[in-house]
Amino acid sequence: MIGDERCGRLTVFYEEPFWVGVFERIEGDRLSVSKVTFGAEPRDYEVLDYVRRHYGELRFSDPVPHQVREKADNPKRRQRAAAREMQPAGVGTKSQQALQAQREQMKTERKRITKAEREAEEQRRFELKQQQKKEKKRGH
Repeated sequence: MIGDERCGRLTVFYEEPFWVGVFERIEGDRLSVSKVTFGAEPRDYEVLDYVRRHYGELRFSDPVPHQVREKADNPKRRQRAAAREMQPAGVGTKSQQALQAQREQMKTERKRITKAEREAEEQRRFELKQQQKKEKKRGH
């Protein structure tokens, strides 16, 4: 694969209790992934519709290094590889690692935002109490 080539893959599988789709995007030697929960088992046309409408809104993980294997020229080997791809194997370990990294990044971002909101609320309450103290001291 040349460094400027791009390819993508969508794997849909059942992960108790929902159907989940994992989008893998490979650009050159970098892999990034995004996970989507479908809920009930999606039909082919529903998956295609989702890809068309929402692909641009997907939040992909930071790219991780990905080694690309050379494709076999042997037609039987290609046929076996295609059959193996069609088997419901779930998510590859590289994808799982990228998803975990994305989850950790979103977790730290969520913590940072929550902390900022909490501090802003405390500051607002403090200022409100100070204002009430000043009004109380002014007299009647």
